Amino acid sequence: MTSFWSDWQPLALTPAPGAATLAEILDGGQAFRWLRQPDGTWRGSWADCMAELHLAAEKLSWRAPRPIATRVGPALHDYFAADHAWAALADALPWRSDAHLAHCLAVFPGLSILRQPLGETLLHFLCSATKQIVQIKQMSALLAERHGAPLLPSSTLNSPSSEALAKEDQLSTSCHRLPTWPELAERSEVELRRCQLGFRARYIHQVARFLAAHPGWLEASAALPYAEAKTRLCELPGVGEKIADCVLLFGAGRLEAFPVDVWILKTLAGRYGLHGWKPAQVAQFGRAHFGPLAGLAQQYLFAFERRDGARRAAEHPTSNIERPTSKD
Repeated sequence: MTSFWSDWQPLALTPAPGAATLAEILDGGQAFRWLRQPDGTWRGSWADCMAELHLAAEKLSWRAPRPIATRVGPALHDYFAADHAWAALADALPWRSDAHLAHCLAVFPGLSILRQPLGETLLHFLCSATKQIVQIKQMSALLAERHGAPLLPSSTLNSPSSEALAKEDQLSTSCHRLPTWPELAERSEVELRRCQLGFRARYIHQVARFLAAHPGWLEASAALPYAEAKTRLCELPGVGEKIADCVLLFGAGRLEAFPVDVWILKTLAGRYGLHGWKPAQVAQFGRAHFGPLAGLAQQYLFAFERRDGARRAAEHPTSNIERPTSKD
């Protein structure tokens, strides 16, 4: 029987991320379509691609379903923004005068920002309001499975190798891409609510109808100067400053964007003394203090604060330690 997967091939990332850093990149609130498998590999989908990643002996490898493997390799390089010199960018952050930032960089060496499809990023962060990462992933999976096109030819999905694999580990949940905005515009709000979207269905429905009627608007907006791009995105239903910054950072590669959620409010209050500051003030401080790469600094701060919060919660399981949601 022909294997469903291609052979493992090296994925050259510089620097190569360790296990904790890779988990933070794939499952720390940037992207929502990656799942860790029982054997430790990561399986994920984006755009019209699907891949598995395996980290061993500090070497990262990938494989993909055979029918799409030829396009997945170059797509992975772009998805991980491997053309960016992430070590040099991290070194350009003001860690020499910021002891806490220096500590965050040491804990998560090789942390980077994914270059995700812009439309998918907007969809995911519209789903994120008041939700944790696991819940956003559930919504994403339902939207893909119910309203997205298959990633693979039907002949592949019906092959003995894929059928056996699907029974073994629910492969079918990964084999559909997310619906496009024009496709979502053809769905009713009621249909979207069935994907566990709740009140977010109304915003997604409204955004879908607007973007379907204005092709290219999202891409043109994201290409504008940062402040102008953010203002334009905030005109969309359900998009506030945090979501706009997340879309610009994770979907448009705008490293000057500094999303402010409860984790960032917490870390800048506790570690930088910004108690009582409003999100807009914190965002302005972040861009001024961390400079044009503020978004990369934000990811280091965010990753460290989540890890520290999880550690303290484990040490004091009966305490009332705050457990903020992923990107609220």
